Amino acid sequence: MGWVKFITGLVLVVLLSGTDVGSACAQESRVPVPKPPKGKGEQCVRETSFMRANHMNLLLHQRDETVQKGIRTKKYSLRECIACHAVNGKDGQPVSYEDPKNFCRSCHEYVAVKLDCFECHASKPPSKKAAAANSENGYRASGVLPQ
Repeated sequence: MGWVKFITGLVLVVLLSGTDVGSACAQESRVPVPKPPKGKGEQCVRETSFMRANHMNLLLHQRDETVQKGIRTKKYSLRECIACHAVNGKDGQPVSYEDPKNFCRSCHEYVAVKLDCFECHASKPPSKKAAAANSENGYRASGVLPQ
């Protein structure tokens, strides 16, 4: 029973001291936290904290709207996300998902989440030349499916 009082007292001391235990632990952590690059746009479709927690729900919702209902919008489209968050390699060209610097990969590897988006979708925006050729042939810029 004495240990319960000790723990309770310790918790009260921490709470009353104003110490943010989460921040203190994060600052002392030796675990590397991903620092993905900022997007190219002026602002994301939602605030950063919301997107970090909910981006997959938005992408799944957009997928359902597009695939099942035929509704195509840019707001939560994977293509728009990739265009804004593309990271360039040493050659100045956007890197694919296979590159460790890829925007999506930087966080998904950290949280051990396997992505299957890029089994069908392009993981980098098409070059202007490829996009123009695809457009002339009646294909979307990703080259996945005809419009």
